[in-house]
Amino acid sequence: QVQLADSGGGLVQAGGSLRLSCTASGGIFRTYGMGWFRQAPGKEREFVAGINWSGGATGYADSVKGRFTISRDNAKSTVYLRMNSLKPEDTPVYFCAAARIGDYYPGSAQYDYWGQGTQVTVSS
Repeated sequence: QVQLADSGGGLVQAGGSLRLSCTASGGIFRTYGMGWFRQAPGKEREFVAGINWSGGATGYADSVKGRFTISRDNAKSTVYLRMNSLKPEDTPVYFCAAARIGDYYPGSAQYDYWGQGTQVTVSS
């Protein structure tokens, strides 16, 4: 059973930075495509960023492009999301997700495993 533990959320002022981490256990992390999603109360979960199994391909939502960077360390079974120039609209709960097929996808249905979520709050 694969488990994802995401962490690193917190309270930050607008313009600040945070780094989220997601560590996997119980599976073959280096073969998974990984994604970060976020979800505000009453809204659908939305794609933020994704990275393929090798780290050679990444993708971002338009709303975060140029501000967020996804990366991975397969030796540590960990994927990161570096978030710079944070805005109040970046506030919701962030979830990491793993796709067994090895690539990343903007749709949440393609992911097989999910972390428990970490709250990010950006104050104006």
